[in-house]
Amino acid sequence: MENGHELSSSLSFASSSYVSNGYTSPKEPGPSFDHLSNLCANLEKLLLNPEYDYTDAEIVVEGISVGVNRCILAARSQFFHEKFKEKNDNSLKDEKPKYLLKDLVPVASIGYEVFMVFLNYLYTGKIERSPSEVSRCVDNACSHDACGPAINCAVELMYASSTFQIEELVVVVERSLVHVVDKVTPEDVIPILLVAFHCKSKQLLEHCIQRVARSDLDNATLEKEVPHEVLTDIKARRLQSRQGTEQDSIEVDSLSEKRIRRILKALESDDIELLKLLLEESNVTLNDACALHYAAAYCNPKVVNEVLELDLGADVNLQNSRGYNVLHVAARRKEPSIIMGLLAKGASVLDTTRDGHTALSICWRSTRLKDYKEPTKQGKATNKDRLCIDVLEREMIRNPMIGIMSSSSMVLADELFMTLLLFENRVALARMLFPQEATLAMEIAHADSTSEFTGLSTTTGLCKNLRGVDLNELPSEQVKRLQERLVALLKTVDTGRRFFPNCSEVLDKLLEDDALDSLMLESGTPEEQRSKKMRYTELKDEVMKAFNKDKAEKYWAGFSTSSSSSSSPKTNVTSNKIRKK
Repeated sequence: MENGHELSSSLSFASSSYVSNGYTSPKEPGPSFDHLSNLCANLEKLLLNPEYDYTDAEIVVEGISVGVNRCILAARSQFFHEKFKEKNDNSLKDEKPKYLLKDLVPVASIGYEVFMVFLNYLYTGKIERSPSEVSRCVDNACSHDACGPAINCAVELMYASSTFQIEELVVVVERSLVHVVDKVTPEDVIPILLVAFHCKSKQLLEHCIQRVARSDLDNATLEKEVPHEVLTDIKARRLQSRQGTEQDSIEVDSLSEKRIRRILKALESDDIELLKLLLEESNVTLNDACALHYAAAYCNPKVVNEVLELDLGADVNLQNSRGYNVLHVAARRKEPSIIMGLLAKGASVLDTTRDGHTALSICWRSTRLKDYKEPTKQGKATNKDRLCIDVLEREMIRNPMIGIMSSSSMVLADELFMTLLLFENRVALARMLFPQEATLAMEIAHADSTSEFTGLSTTTGLCKNLRGVDLNELPSEQVKRLQERLVALLKTVDTGRRFFPNCSEVLDKLLEDDALDSLMLESGTPEEQRSKKMRYTELKDEVMKAFNKDKAEKYWAGFSTSSSSSSSPKTNVTSNKIRKK
């Protein structure tokens, strides 16, 4: 949680009903902070130290039995007080009473780690941060205050606090989630909205409804995701904001929505024949309905791939009202078979959302470290989250031109800047060593239609410290231009690898062994300069051999001796050291 330290200090054991119900003489000072701290530490031993296992009941969470002391839980929570008085049917005779967490909290799934954070609060009155393996996503550059795992941990803690009637903890988590709502995408607001609805948190629910009503989430998604009464409220607010719209336009939209809804229902019911019939009888297409987006989010994976195989005219790279293509939606769902089917049909792994996220970065931001690092065991199913990331990464590195982008999201400043600078330097080096070949590759990739990247200009001038710039703060048009330039450079490198493989191999070697430093012939001692000149001569020979070999293999009739001489290396090569990432 983003305010973990603040939350820990803002609540103490003394703030709970357990202590506040105790008697303190008005004439005598209450227990000191040190005494309360010692009490918390001693009670924590009952929960965490196996030497103090005096538990008298078990709560099973994700298949793990957690020993608890019923006296503490009953004193801290009215829910547990009532529960422990009931007959327990999950336990055998002479065994400790056993309770299943999924039965105690039927409306939501609460993980082991979050439940231990909750239990720790019951025992000690302190709120600990959720372990990083479940509260942090795979992307190391993420702040982890509003990514998928962080949101899920807070939501799970809210469900536990509300169900077990720990009101002071509900207030703290609710306040934290209110701040998160404005940071996340509308899609990520939905789980927060649901926990607010089920836990009857009016302030948080109102904040979520306002955010969703202002968003461009489509009705089909809302009908699938949110409770009916909340949906009615959102639609009413949206309709009120459209009061100036002509009635005829509203009626046309209503008729179109009815046809779209039928198409989506056919998909959801796995009725492909009905789907084809509806498409034949109506002028609404799969693209008009964003039907593939809906199927990738909610339908049976077999149905999605069957629709793809039928080739009904759906565009796998079509963007919906949110700027997501089908692969982006599939990445949010993290269903490997759908992702693989889309990639097989030409879905672009490079396409980005309006805020610059690729399908891979979406997967990274929504995957817990725990799931990503889970070891694969022979004979057992691989974690789906990890499998989706692996599939998308392999698609990235399948083509050498984009392999470097697999490490992180394009939207991150460090990654985008360093990647741009790396490829700008590589292309610049190619233009100096192999000017004719580089020119051809750039023409084919249309790189000349994009602006060269030499740094990031802002209103205050050129940024000297690229690592300190947050790309998320840039205008979307500028982000788009940078991404277009990167794609053009990637295509340039790929074209060079395809048509001029030997020249590309020389460039790879230069990038790998830091040989560019050896071209700074004027620096160093006389002995170092002689060594560098020898290395320079070797590089020059390698360059000429590579060029002549490519020329011979391709039988370039249009190239004369002059073009060969134009490809000779120059000594004024850039002094920037280039390293592979």
